[in-house]
Amino acid sequence: MSPCDITVPRVMSHRDMLSELMSQCDVGYHRRMARWQPDARGRLEAAAFELFRERGFEQTTVADIAARAGLDKRTFYRLFGDKREALFSGSGRVEEVLVRAVTESDAGPFEAVVAAFRRVAEELFADRLELVRARQSIIESSPELQERELRKTGSLAAAVTAALRARGLDETTATLATESGATVFRVAYARWVAPDSDAPLSDLIAEVAAELRAITSAPTP
Repeated sequence: MSPCDITVPRVMSHRDMLSELMSQCDVGYHRRMARWQPDARGRLEAAAFELFRERGFEQTTVADIAARAGLDKRTFYRLFGDKREALFSGSGRVEEVLVRAVTESDAGPFEAVVAAFRRVAEELFADRLELVRARQSIIESSPELQERELRKTGSLAAAVTAALRARGLDETTATLATESGATVFRVAYARWVAPDSDAPLSDLIAEVAAELRAITSAPTP
């Protein structure tokens, strides 16, 4: 689910460097220099995102992405395994925030996971609703991207479970807490990206968590 996995800076300034007003020597010089500029990853992510929206995932090639970013295919493959990874590279940051929050929390397992997802929402998703909606639309258009998203989600869940185990919890408790917290996040996320949504993701996570507590604590009829 990564997005994140999703910082998407504009790349127009780099495309301007390739203006037709330049001579062929100038173009070659700037292309060579671009390979060593520190924001190559961000530029490639931005280029991929723009092209996936404009042309579709299947119709976009690695060569297209590299050209849009003013780089070459070698640089792309040095930073990403394939074009799918350009859309999911933020997953590492999500995992880092989740694991740190769970590790530092003194709350019970479920509450710790919910709080961790709220921190992710506040630190990584705030003010990015339209961007996330666009990214989600790209993912939903491609079974290949949906499969990759499931794999990334599974990796995040494994990392959170491991963080809970490191706190001394048994495997069953850690797994149940992780899966319950992840379910809360998925439901809240779906509400957040809905067309009529305007509530912050963090608030929706708290809301859905309260609903789950009410369901699990309700007496059996």
